[in-house]
Amino acid sequence: MESHVQCSGMFSLAKYLAQIIVMGVQVVGRAFARALRQEFAASRAAADARGRAGHRSAAASNLSGLSLQEAQQILNVSKLSPEEVQKNYEHLFKVNDKSVGGSFYLQSKVVRAKERLDEELKIQAQEDREKGQMPHT
Repeated sequence: MESHVQCSGMFSLAKYLAQIIVMGVQVVGRAFARALRQEFAASRAAADARGRAGHRSAAASNLSGLSLQEAQQILNVSKLSPEEVQKNYEHLFKVNDKSVGGSFYLQSKVVRAKERLDEELKIQAQEDREKGQMPHT
């Protein structure tokens, strides 16, 4: 009889322990789901704040395989100026020409960087035109 009481006591203890564990997992799960929803909402708000220009720029990065920052570093351009981009492009393209002992790989990186920066300049010009067409309220 005593072992039966011990056994049922152990069973009750295991049952309570399992209930505690299940409740703990549920609490943690709900907290995780809430944090995930908040992070998703914050990410969406940040993307909306970047606006369409951010989407265009991101699309240009995806197409060229280079981010804007990478392209600026490759061409050694601090601010986006068509003249500076063209000048640095021509210099780097010449010095990396294979006929003068340069690297075709580096030359192709220079070309890709110029294409990426040219695309960014187009995006900026289009934004400027769109801003000029917006009615003033």
